[in-house]
Amino acid sequence: MPEIAVSILGITGLLALASLLPPIANRINLPFSVLLAAAGCALGAVVSIGRSMPETGVFGDFVTALRSFEISPEALLYLFLPTLLFEAALAIDVRRLLDDLAPILLLAIVAVIICTLVVGLALDAMTDVGLLTCLLLGAIVATTDPVAVVGIFRDLGAPRRLSILVEGESLFNDAAAIALFSLLMAMLTSAQSADVLGTTFAFLKGFLGGAAVGFVAARAAFALFGLLHGLRLAEITLTVVLAYFVYVLAERYFHVSGVVAVVVAGLVTAWHGRIRITPSTWDSLIDTWAQLGFWASSLIFLFAAMLVPRLLADVGWDDALLMLVLVLATGVARAAVLYGLLPLLSLGALADRVSNSFKLVILWGGLRGAVSLALALAVSENQALPEAVRHFVAVLATGYVLFTLLVNGTTLRPLLRLLGLDQLSPVDRAVRDRAIMLSLGMIRERIEVVAVADQIESSVMARVCESFSERIAAVRQNTTTNTMLSEDELLQIGLITLATREQELYLDRFKERVVARNSVQILIARAGWLQDGAKTGGRAGYEAAARRAMKFTVNFRLAVALHYYAGIGHWLAQELADRFERLLIIRMGLQQLLSFNERQLTLLLGAAVGEQLTLILGSRVTAIEQALAALRLQFPAFTRTLESRYLDRVAARLESSQYEAMVRESTISREVYNDLDRRLGERWERLDRRPALDMELQREQLIARVPLFAELDEQRLRDIARLLRPRLALPAERIITKGRRGDAMYFIASGAVEVQIGATPIRLGTGEFIGEIALVTHQPRTADVVALGYCHLLVLRERDFERLLAGNEALRARISDVARQRLGVAPAAL
Repeated sequence: MPEIAVSILGITGLLALASLLPPIANRINLPFSVLLAAAGCALGAVVSIGRSMPETGVFGDFVTALRSFEISPEALLYLFLPTLLFEAALAIDVRRLLDDLAPILLLAIVAVIICTLVVGLALDAMTDVGLLTCLLLGAIVATTDPVAVVGIFRDLGAPRRLSILVEGESLFNDAAAIALFSLLMAMLTSAQSADVLGTTFAFLKGFLGGAAVGFVAARAAFALFGLLHGLRLAEITLTVVLAYFVYVLAERYFHVSGVVAVVVAGLVTAWHGRIRITPSTWDSLIDTWAQLGFWASSLIFLFAAMLVPRLLADVGWDDALLMLVLVLATGVARAAVLYGLLPLLSLGALADRVSNSFKLVILWGGLRGAVSLALALAVSENQALPEAVRHFVAVLATGYVLFTLLVNGTTLRPLLRLLGLDQLSPVDRAVRDRAIMLSLGMIRERIEVVAVADQIESSVMARVCESFSERIAAVRQNTTTNTMLSEDELLQIGLITLATREQELYLDRFKERVVARNSVQILIARAGWLQDGAKTGGRAGYEAAARRAMKFTVNFRLAVALHYYAGIGHWLAQELADRFERLLIIRMGLQQLLSFNERQLTLLLGAAVGEQLTLILGSRVTAIEQALAALRLQFPAFTRTLESRYLDRVAARLESSQYEAMVRESTISREVYNDLDRRLGERWERLDRRPALDMELQREQLIARVPLFAELDEQRLRDIARLLRPRLALPAERIITKGRRGDAMYFIASGAVEVQIGATPIRLGTGEFIGEIALVTHQPRTADVVALGYCHLLVLRERDFERLLAGNEALRARISDVARQRLGVAPAAL
């Protein structure tokens, strides 16, 4: 058989074995990683004794293939690490990770450094291989593998936060440990002297530099997605290219950590991918990377575990003693971080408190896996290192991985049960019971309808319905006996549910191409604020987040400043149009949430809570309507255009769904469907081009709206236009502030303002002007002036005031008359 065929047989045989092990692991309640390591060790034993077996037949060729596999350490890292790390980063919930970023970084980066130092110093006192070698081993065993642990968490229903802490720790932990490993390996192979300051600088350079490379490369990749036009296979391929390209780019050309670069690129993809990559592609992309991650982790586990029999063949009592020291040192280092440093974050209000039960599970659940084995394998195959160093690292690292899998991995499930972490919290149990009662009641009603429609005997229907009634009564009794939630707790549950549902609605509208990509990103983030506010502050926190979400974005205010100081209005027009679109989508989402509350939450949480939720959502609807009204008043034509475009997009989506249903039902042929889809695609291209917003901020247009300038000739209007500067004032914006020096007056081209003076504020509208008294009297402002909506203003600076009035006695007289009138009626007025 050709050599390539034997190699293919070996790879496919290993993958076949990996595919058969998960159901066995589930059946015997063992983590998949444990079973994989055991299978690899068994294969290694077969390969060792297989030298005396005949090398014929499929099995003989398979053993020959396993024996002949030769992968260099560098090839091992370049082949497997990008896939393992990118898939782990892609699968994590980035938003939840950011919520616990402080403890995760502490568990990852700080814990890696502490583990490396504690292990290095402890072993250096027991052996003569050198401190650098001991530190290298410490970096290898500092990496954690969350696959087995998270699988157990999922099976037992452990708290979501515990899973996020473990997954996030492993992700950054791997990045930090491998960066430190690479640095120590370079020092060992080049015989550099250990310099604490230089090593620290090199570590930071590699870590931060890798993060920068990964971020920039990921953003550049997303810029290319727009050129792929939703081609699923091309988009998925580009993410694979990104993972490997960024690793090579960082390691070979920038000489920084490729591992950190891959992790950051994966996190950026996870954060932006759902709204930057075509929605139909995202699910396929996640599945593809999960498959690639499964192959990579399975192969690297099997390759490394196959070497265990050979590595441990000449293990002596000295190695056993060192293994004991290694186990104790890693445990002490991990406990010091969890019980010594982690509480300091809570005391400093940098993170929420992590319970002692969580800490114990994180301590015991620090399993080592594929990454540790890959690094140990890379050391054992590196001929540049002395034999004693390779033996020391390979034996202890491999032995430690097996210890964590066989001891910690097999006892983690009982530990979770012992701590009660496999049970729902009282709040979750109460919600579960209410959901069961609601669902069973609805099912019972539907059963009755089906039984009548299908003419089933009433006695049969009654017996089935009675069983549902009994189940409802049992759940109600259990709820009454065990858990009764307060109204505030139920309200908090309802608000969190509404915020989560709001995020889902925005994603659904994006998948339907009703919402633009840049808008949905902001909408999802702001719904996340609502969720966080409800979790931390209940109703008050939710309402505060809702008010914050209504504020203008930083980009919007920068665009306003750019227009005011530089006269550049394109960005401001774009931001106004984006705000228009977001407000429309939020309003429509709130209407759906009101319906969802009436149909589901009121029945689930009770009428009193449902009424409060309706009031809270109603206040948000009112705020949205006010914001939209302000925009409609100033830009009525654009409002109608946007609303029409929204309906056109909804209609196009419905049309697409109708065509898809018709081809599924064979009403139309595939050829007809393709033609209809092509025509609809052309229509989508037109609908994706949002019309530009004309803010009507040209000076001539605004000057023409001011009656004061109506009698002026064209030359005089051109002269005035050079002196006046257009400005768009936002709703509730303070145009003039009491107590400040007056340096300008304002002509109101459109809109209205409120002069906040005395008990009764004065309202001024289009054609009026404000701020002239300060220019005449040179006195500070004595009242605040606030915009009641969007206002087009013409700003006249103090230095241009006399130039404007010179040669125009009628204008001077008009301004003087108004000034005298205002001073006479209200001396404190502007």
